Amino acid sequence: MTAPRQAEGAILETPFGSVRGVLFDIDDTLVDLEYSMTTALREVSEHLLPGLDQAGWERFGRIFTHETTHYYDRYLAGELTFNEQRLLRGRAALGHFGVELAGEQSHQWLNAYMEKQPAYVKPFPDVMPLLDTLDRAGIPYGAVSNNVHDYQRAKLDGAGLERVRRLVGTDTLGVAKPDPAIYLEGVRLLGTDPAHTLYVGDNRLLDAEGSTAAGLLGVWLNRAGESVPDFDGGMVASLDELVS
Repeated sequence: MTAPRQAEGAILETPFGSVRGVLFDIDDTLVDLEYSMTTALREVSEHLLPGLDQAGWERFGRIFTHETTHYYDRYLAGELTFNEQRLLRGRAALGHFGVELAGEQSHQWLNAYMEKQPAYVKPFPDVMPLLDTLDRAGIPYGAVSNNVHDYQRAKLDGAGLERVRRLVGTDTLGVAKPDPAIYLEGVRLLGTDPAHTLYVGDNRLLDAEGSTAAGLLGVWLNRAGESVPDFDGGMVASLDELVS
């Protein structure tokens, strides 16, 4: 099955080439997932860590969001459920501060986190202006994510990003990034071709390099200004730079 081709002439000149479509990663690219996670984590964990200072909370959040991603890799590999990896990450973060999360308390903690975290998911300030620019130019766009479709669809909608209608998840084809097929399914939904489709995301390996290997115009969204001297691919610090 093929998607309808876009109208002739819909093209946008960017610093990375002539573009007929744009695909985005979602988490920490379109929406500030790290903020939503760390804010909800603190809210549901303060009673377990009374007196923890700001530096401690920052350390707590970093353990959950950055230092336990191997549990998410196990989820992608089918070894854990999504909520199992969440709970293991929470246990690791709390355990660092000497708190053991077990039994009924662990389920209560997880349920509280699941309830509160979605409310804090918001788009970055540079997202809506870029989507407005793409709409005015007639450039189709969508998202390709390393999570399941329906969960990410609800996340986008909850963040006010219903306009990102085309979405590919890990369950769409049964593969995850950096498998070329997942990016190319996004291209198919846009009705474009890989060589004229920009793919942008915050993960250098999965987003920039993975999409480039699949034939797209891969761009690393390096919001934190991380220095990687041997990276010679496309890079921006903000989505504003994609069309400047």
